Order: sequence, then C-alpha cells, then structure tokens
Amino acid sequence: MRSSAPVRGLVRTAAVLVAALAATVTAAPLTGTAEAHEAVTGSLSFSGEPGEYISGGQSYTYTPETTEMFDISGPVSQSAVGATVVTPEGKRWSLHMEAPYGQKLTSGATYANTSSWPDARPEDPQLQFSETDRYCESGTGSFTVSHIAYGPYGYIREIDATFERYCSGSTLPVRGELHARMPEPPAELAVGMDLDTTGTVDTRTGEITVGGEVTCNKPARITLTASAYQTQKRGTASGSQEDLVVLCEPGAPVPWTASFTSNIDPTASFQPGAAVLRGIGRADDRDYPASVDTGFQSAEITLVRS
Repeated sequence: MRSSAPVRGLVRTAAVLVAALAATVTAAPLTGTAEAHEAVTGSLSFSGEPGEYISGGQSYTYTPETTEMFDISGPVSQSAVGATVVTPEGKRWSLHMEAPYGQKLTSGATYANTSSWPDARPEDPQLQFSETDRYCESGTGSFTVSHIAYGPYGYIREIDATFERYCSGSTLPVRGELHARMPEPPAELAVGMDLDTTGTVDTRTGEITVGGEVTCNKPARITLTASAYQTQKRGTASGSQEDLVVLCEPGAPVPWTASFTSNIDPTASFQPGAAVLRGIGRADDRDYPASVDTGFQSAEITLVRS
C-alpha cells in the first residue's frame, strides 16, 4: 500500500497541473471581423438618377489617393466584404455585401434579392450602402462579385464587385462598383517557449523561481502560465503562477521568470533537487482575430538552494 501512494499522488498532481494549464489555451481563430486595412489601389464609384435618395442623383468616384480612409474588411468566414470610405469633408460612405448564412463570397457569383439587417433572413444575401446623413434601413437589390481573393483569416487581398440597391421601396436604384487591391497580408503570429533546466528554491519559505524564454515573429503580448511539481518521499510539492505577461519583440528570445510556493494541493514544500517544470503561453494576433499558443512545454529541472 505504501508504494502506491506516491504514484497516486503523482498522477493527481499531474492531472491538476495539466488542467490548470489547459484552461489558458486556445489555438482556434476568434469569431468576428478581421482588422480593416487600407487599400493600396482601387476605387468606389456610384451614381443614381435624379430623385435617388442615397446618391442624391449625383455621380461620385473615390480612390485611396483622394480620401482620408479607404478601408476594406471581412470576417474569418469569408462570407462578407465591407468598404469604408471617408472623404476629406468628413463624409463616411459604407458598403456591406454578404452571402447567405453559411456561404462564402465566390468569384463570378451574383447575389440577387438582397435584404438588409434587421429584416434579412438566414437564406438572404445582404446589401447595405449608405452615407452618414443618407441612410435607409430597408431596401432590396443585388450584387455581383466578379473577383475576390483571400489571405489568412478572411483577409481580403483583392475585390472587384458591382452593386445595385433600391432604398425603402424606391424604384430608383443607386448603382456602383468597388475595386480594391490590398497590401501584402501581415504574417500570422507564431510564438514559442523554452524552459530553463535550473531553478532556485528558498528553503526557508519553499518558494521556487523558475524561468525560460519566449520567441515571436512580430510584437506580441504573451500571457504565461508556469507550474512545477516535485515528488518527495513524504509527499508532493506542486504549484503554479498564472497570468504572467511578457512583452515579446522579434529578433531575440525574451527571458521570463516566475516565483511561487507549493500552492496546489500541497503535501510538501519545494526542496533542492529534481523537479518537473511545465509552461504554456498564449497571445492574441494584433493583425487577425486569432489567438495562438506556444504549445505545452515540459522539462525536468534541478532546483538549487538560493
């Protein structure tokens, strides 16, 4: 019976530490819309007949060179594209084209019988076009995506589309075209972690100090969780520190340290000798709606008297 107790303790300690680490992990893309990016080249042009509300019966053409903002964005699902154009006079034109629920925007496709939020049903394509002072909530129309190309996480690299929208039952449509070419997509965030194989222990308090290094391919705010356990003859020392923030810059490994006592179901205090250190880090990609992690890291370490 005595020989099985340390084994049971080790299994329980490992399970607790793994659960604590797992609570901090996600590698899946976040939902929502990717960061908007300024078009390098392109144009938004539209016009309407006299009496058409949105255009005021006028013709307009805007380009990135002639506006304060010419942003293109889209969701991770590749189901929609949005364009926001702000003129030097402060007018904000907004265009939104979206495929029916569960579908992606596809080159060469025409989406007819559009609706708009909040009237749109899941099976309806959606189209909205408005200016800050000229907005109609309901309307019908259609749009054609002649060409669309994507980068990571729904980043829209290229878009060519035409649209036609009738505002609130009007028989006069506003007709327009959107063309945009975007900058080369930013690199996807990649982060890594290494663990030091030596740590220190204060034998008076049982506090250990352990550490390692993190790496990144672009600036990132990495949140770390470090844990350790040490199996002794009379029990197990196990502890962790969560939410340790490391500001990582690319180019060279960034060191980190964590200090903690045996604080997870302790039956002993840390002592000089062999132990196991585990760690994981997570960071949000500032360019894309995604979080990435370093993966679980584990190393046998030696604790020396501080």
